[in-house]
Amino acid sequence: MVEVVRSGVRECVHHGSVIVLGPAGEVVTVHGDTRRPIMPRSSNKPMQALGMLRCGLEVPDDADLALICASHNGEPEHIERVTAILDKHGLTPDALLCPPDYPVHEASRNALVAAGGTANRTSMNCSGKHSGMLATCVQRGWPTTSYTDPSHPLQVTVRDTLAELAEEPIAHTAVDGCGAPLFSVSLYGLARAFGKLAQAKPGTDMRRVADAMRAHPYLVAGTGREDTLLMDAVPGLLCKAGAEGVHAAALPDGRAVALKIADGAQRARLPVIVGALRSLGVESEALNALAEEPILGGGRRVGSVRLLPGVF
Repeated sequence: MVEVVRSGVRECVHHGSVIVLGPAGEVVTVHGDTRRPIMPRSSNKPMQALGMLRCGLEVPDDADLALICASHNGEPEHIERVTAILDKHGLTPDALLCPPDYPVHEASRNALVAAGGTANRTSMNCSGKHSGMLATCVQRGWPTTSYTDPSHPLQVTVRDTLAELAEEPIAHTAVDGCGAPLFSVSLYGLARAFGKLAQAKPGTDMRRVADAMRAHPYLVAGTGREDTLLMDAVPGLLCKAGAEGVHAAALPDGRAVALKIADGAQRARLPVIVGALRSLGVESEALNALAEEPILGGGRRVGSVRLLPGVF
């Protein structure tokens, strides 16, 4: 689906699968095997947040809800909000079961190290989700030390929520990089789930998750990140990237896209998601600027990562 061109020569290609759905969930475009279960990774986060709300999580600030859906950069505002959620529920960062890590954001990582800091749990990009899971457990009186166990009532609700929105059973249960349960569905199911969230009725939990992410794209990812750039470029777009080359997005009318790059290359996601949105008639200068990832040589642009002609 994607080629990498350096100095006018194709250096490599990335294969993958992608599905584009219409407002009613009808298939518009499909390439590859989109019915086979995949690991959506962090693209599952909006549905995980919805599961928390269905468990009874009370989160008054939609900015905090956006952070709960995030794979954040570990920039100061991200860390401050995670810490505030924990403090509000009488918890310390030690309660987080995600592994310690450094911020994804280079300047924030450098500042942490310069100040004598080390890898920690709040800096880990999934700490927003984990703080939301802990808050849910505290509010419900559930155990906080086992909240990542697939049999925990929180995770059972998350699993059932994803299965409901995807309209298919969970194919596999694995462990995500952050330690939380990872529930597997197909790209078709993932796209359906995003389409339902994006066009949900106002006042519903589904609509609240979608609106929180759309209103606070910086909290969903951060400076220079795909999801922040895409949601800033396309008003009303809901999107969430996942590790190993996964990405899903939906427009306000429910048209949706889900993709998986076969070799897990993150750099190949953006050209495909932009191409899919363009195929649905979405155009903007900001979106066009994201269509190709630059390839550098000696510090200057000498090529690009770009969608192959004919994919859409």
